[in-house]
Amino acid sequence: MVQTTNRFFDEVARLMNDAAGVAQGVRREFETLFRSQAERILRDLAVVQREEFEAVKDMARLAREENEALKARIAALETKLAAANPPGGAADLSSPGVNPGGF
Repeated sequence: MVQTTNRFFDEVARLMNDAAGVAQGVRREFETLFRSQAERILRDLAVVQREEFEAVKDMARLAREENEALKARIAALETKLAAANPPGGAADLSSPGVNPGGF
């Protein structure tokens, strides 16, 4: 009787191992299917990938920094121009170096 019981437990153990292997295979198959469906849905929704988003975000940051630097440069040039040409002066800023009388 002992030998039959051991054989029964061996068969149950083998069956459980086989079932565990099948369950892992089903899990992998489900994950693959789920991942492909999720990618298809995201592609249809035109959702950007993280790498593309980060690249555009960096480009926008650089453009914003350049814009701020250019604003500061323009402000400095306007200040310098205002200091060189007092408000009541006779300087004509529209055409520098041109003599309106032709002389």
